[in-house]
Amino acid sequence: MVTDRYTPRSYDDLEPETRPSFAQALVPVVGLVLFLGIGSALLKLDPHIPLIWSIALVGLLGRYVWGYSWDDLYAGIDRSLSMGLQALLILFTIYGVVATWVAAGTIPTLMAYGLDLLSPQVFLPATALLVGVATFAIGSSWTAVGTLGVAFIGIGSGLGVPEPMTAGAILTGAYAGDKQSPLSDTTNLAAAVTNTDLYDHIRAMRTGTLVAFGLSVAGFAVLGLGVSGTIPAGQIADIQAALASTYDITLLAFLPLVVTFGLAAAGFPALTVLLAGAFAGAFTSILVQGASFVDAWQVFMSGTSPETGSELVNSLLASGGVSGSAWTIAIVVAALTLGGLLEQTGVLAVLAHRLEQGVKNTGSLVAATGVSAILTNALTAQQYMSIVVPGMTLRNTYDEFGLDNSDLSQAIESAGTPTGALFPWHAGGAYMSGVLGVATLSYAPYYLFGYLSPLVLFAFVVAGIGFAGDSSPQSEHPSASPADD
Repeated sequence: MVTDRYTPRSYDDLEPETRPSFAQALVPVVGLVLFLGIGSALLKLDPHIPLIWSIALVGLLGRYVWGYSWDDLYAGIDRSLSMGLQALLILFTIYGVVATWVAAGTIPTLMAYGLDLLSPQVFLPATALLVGVATFAIGSSWTAVGTLGVAFIGIGSGLGVPEPMTAGAILTGAYAGDKQSPLSDTTNLAAAVTNTDLYDHIRAMRTGTLVAFGLSVAGFAVLGLGVSGTIPAGQIADIQAALASTYDITLLAFLPLVVTFGLAAAGFPALTVLLAGAFAGAFTSILVQGASFVDAWQVFMSGTSPETGSELVNSLLASGGVSGSAWTIAIVVAALTLGGLLEQTGVLAVLAHRLEQGVKNTGSLVAATGVSAILTNALTAQQYMSIVVPGMTLRNTYDEFGLDNSDLSQAIESAGTPTGALFPWHAGGAYMSGVLGVATLSYAPYYLFGYLSPLVLFAFVVAGIGFAGDSSPQSEHPSASPADD
C-alpha cells in the first residue's frame, strides 16, 4: 500500500528558513498555468515541454530562493517516481496487452458482436453501464479502459458515434465503477489514509456516486438521440466483413478476456492480471489465429498494423505495443517529477495550510477538501497524491469539527479520483488518451462523470446531506464559538 512508504510533508514539518511564503508558493502554480497555456495552446507544443519549463522553474526556486540542496530536490523526485512506479509499469504493460488482444482476435471479435447487438441510440448509455459493471467487478478503471474501452471505441466508430463521445462514456463507467469497487486501489487508499473502514467509505460514497452516474447516463441517452441515423449505408457490414476476412471471429477469442477479468475478480493485483492477459493473448493468437510463437510475442513489443482492406478498421486496430508507450510514459515521468519537486519544496504543504486556515464551517471544510484534491491532481499529475495529501493534511481538522472519517474519505475520492483524467499532463489523462486514441481535451466535454462527481459533492455540501458526522454541514469551527462565561 502506498501509504506504508510515503507520508507527505506537512506545514509543521517544514523548516522556517526553507519554507515558501504563500505568495511564493503561488509562483509555480501560475508558472505551470502560463507555460501550459503558452506552450500547448499557443505554440502547439507537446505538453512535455511546458512541464519541463515548470520543472526548471521549481528546481531553481527550490535551490536558489528557498535554499534546498540539489540532493534534497532529487530526493523529492525519487519519492514521487517511486510512488508512481506501479502506474508506469501498468502503462508499459497495457500497451502490450492491447496489441496482443488485437492479434488474438479478442478486440476484433468484441467489435463484430457489438455491432450486431448495439444501436446508435442506446450505444452511449449502454457503454457507460457495461464498462461500469465490468470495472466494479475487477476494481481497475485502467484495466477496463485498456481492454473493453478499446473495443467500444471500435464499435462506436462503426455505429457512427463520434470517438470523443464514446471515450467520455467509457471513462464515465470506468471511474464510477472504480469508486464503488472494494477491489479498487484508490478506494482502498482513500479508506486507509483517513482511517476509515473500507465498506463505510464505499457506503458514504454510494449516494453521490449513484446520483452523478445516473445523471451521466441520462446525459448520454440524450446525446445518443443526436447521433441516431448517422451510419453510412453498408458501413457495419463492411466493417464486419473486413474483420472476418482477417481474424477468426469466434467465442474462443474471448479467452484473454475471461482470464483477465477472472483473475481481477479473484483479487489479484492489476499488474499481475495484465501480464496474465498478455500471456493469454499470445496463447490465443497461436491457438485461434494461427500465429507463430515469435509473431505472437513480437506484437507485444512492436504493436499491430493490420491490413483488412478497410482503412477505418485498420486505423481502429493499429496499436503501438510497448514501443508505442514512449510518448505517454515520458509525459507521466515529467509530471511526476514536477509533483515531487512541489511536494519536497513545501509548495503543496503551504497551499494546503492556507486552504485549511480559510475553513470556517463544516460545509466549507468539505468543499475545500474537494477543491484541494482537484488542485493536487492538477499540480502533481498523480491520483494517489490527490488522495494522500488532503487526506493526511485535513484528517485532524475533520476530528475538530466532529465529522466522521468517512466524510473526509468520500470528499477526497469524489473530487480526486475521477478528475485526473481531465488534465492532459496527468498520468490518468495521458494514459486514457494514449490507449483510446482520443485527445484529452477532445473527450473532456463528454466525460460527464468527471464533472458531476465533484459537483454532486458540492451540492450535497450546500444541501447538508450525505454526511455521517454529528455536526451540521454548516456548523461553525469550534474555535469560533464564544467561550462560556
